[in-house]
Amino acid sequence: MKYVLDIKISAEKGVLKAFDYYESKQQGLGERFLERWEVKIELIKQNPLLFQKKYKNFRQVLLEPYPYHIVYEVEENIISVYKVIYAGRSSRKRYSKK
Repeated sequence: MKYVLDIKISAEKGVLKAFDYYESKQQGLGERFLERWEVKIELIKQNPLLFQKKYKNFRQVLLEPYPYHIVYEVEENIISVYKVIYAGRSSRKRYSKK
């Protein structure tokens, strides 16, 4: 099945925030974070059901070695990526569409 990827603004903001943080710690580290993000997004796009449901219909994947999760949902052929969030955050805030 061909999937359509819908990356929400909240996810983009999470990526940019993490990029800025890592780039401020060491030049080039933010770029490596973005590379991992792109690899994981491609993996999700190719096989979105690979990762188990964590809460209701929300799935998540860890952006290792970085402590961030990509939180997404699959409905029919649409993959909605809602958040890129620090793994230490409360799960209540993690699983929402905002």
